[in-house]
Amino acid sequence: MDRRMPAFGRSFERAGRWLAAALAVLAAGCAALPSLEGREESSALADTRDTRLGHSVAALAAGHSGKTGIHPLPLATDAFAARVLLAEAAQRSIDAQYYIWHGDQTGLLLFDALVNAARRGVRVRILLDDQNTRGLDDTIAALGTIPNVEVRLYNPFTQRGARFTEYLGDFARVNRRMHNKSFIADNQAAIVGGRNVGNEYFGAGTEVPFKDLDVLAVGSAVRDISAQFDLYWNSASAYPATRIVAKPAPDAAARLEERFAAAREDPESRAYIDAVRGAPLVQELLEHRLELEWADARLVRDDPAKTLDRTARRETLLLSEFMATVAPARVSFDIITPYFVPGEKGTAALEKLARSGVRIRVLTNSLAGTDVAVVHSGYAKRRCELARAGVRLYELKPALADGEPGGKSRPGVGSGSSAARLHAKTFAMDGERAFVGSFNFDPRSALLNTEMGLVIESPELARRVSATFDDYIPANSYEVRARADGDPCVEWIERTATGEVRHETEPGAGWGRRAWLGFLMLLPLDWML
Repeated sequence: MDRRMPAFGRSFERAGRWLAAALAVLAAGCAALPSLEGREESSALADTRDTRLGHSVAALAAGHSGKTGIHPLPLATDAFAARVLLAEAAQRSIDAQYYIWHGDQTGLLLFDALVNAARRGVRVRILLDDQNTRGLDDTIAALGTIPNVEVRLYNPFTQRGARFTEYLGDFARVNRRMHNKSFIADNQAAIVGGRNVGNEYFGAGTEVPFKDLDVLAVGSAVRDISAQFDLYWNSASAYPATRIVAKPAPDAAARLEERFAAAREDPESRAYIDAVRGAPLVQELLEHRLELEWADARLVRDDPAKTLDRTARRETLLLSEFMATVAPARVSFDIITPYFVPGEKGTAALEKLARSGVRIRVLTNSLAGTDVAVVHSGYAKRRCELARAGVRLYELKPALADGEPGGKSRPGVGSGSSAARLHAKTFAMDGERAFVGSFNFDPRSALLNTEMGLVIESPELARRVSATFDDYIPANSYEVRARADGDPCVEWIERTATGEVRHETEPGAGWGRRAWLGFLMLLPLDWML
């Protein structure tokens, strides 16, 4: 007797097995997060005036009561040096909060600097969004074995290997991320801005570098930056890493030290470290010589409840504070952002401002230069409306013409390179105030991710952003202009040594990439970009 199933029976059995496997994956994706019971709360150390940094800041702040001292960090090596050297100068505490922290050369070197500080008795708190920690579990576990170091993972994934399963089973939660970026030493000096931690953010290794901007802040705003760190550190989305990652191996600390040593001895790393050591920034701070602009600076940030969708009042979102700052723009509004997705409402608001006589200029990545084509699609579908309303649009070329010698660049954007991508998030209004932080002009920053930044009442910083549009951007960007008729309704103007070149399609991008963009523009994705 033939015991095999009929064909339809075998198909039904296979379908059942696939369904069971899919349900198992879905169930795994819905695995519960561990309890936070017993998690200790901690806060920034309040009185650190007796530290080296405290004495230095007090001397610099004399006569600037209530003000914040701002020093821009447009150069990638300076931005990395500031973090490492602040870690070396810290005597009491270091708080580091990042969306991305790669395990590459600069990531390991900065971890190494924090571990060295901890071994001197400095309390080190590291808060990482868990979206981008893949491959770092062993490092995170090893860091947890070092006295004075604590790592917490924000909105973590319970499935450490197959993280995609949690997008299947718990999309509403894991789609919301902590995009904040801050580095605070002794509650006296803080770095905020657009940079994450990794080679491409600091001009190291072989990655195409990002052009970015951070600011070093001392004085009044530092207390608020520390307070926002505490808010996130003690939030319902911050889990001690020891409850998420596997237990470390007995020799984890020794193996981590081997990795640090290898990173220090790598020839590329040694050359980079030599360049960083030449940065005088922190020494100038300690010797009361650092050039600072003293200004009113206000921290704007989201509430971490946004991650759990518990923010019932829109006025608690950074977006509301940001728009309250921008809305009064009377003369000019300059926007530098890598991911520009204004959406229907944002487009209407910008059109209204432009038609009222406000000069609006936007710099974002070109299709050829962007690292996220799907986000570019959200911008491309609004490009025609904006250009016709008089908004001046510029798209950064992937290969730059105007980088200064020695890896330097014009103020306000980032480190120079023959190839680069934009990553700075900077806005300037009326030549009077500027924003520097993590906020992109897109729906994800507005409604899904948490963000932070400083609104600085600084004509000098606003002037730097404006000068970037006047002097640097035209030679290094494609200007998008509205056409009187025809399809497409915009054209791209490229300025070259021999004159202007006009492009009717996305310059520098192949037909395959352009076709992919056209397909993406048809999809209703703006809400999650």
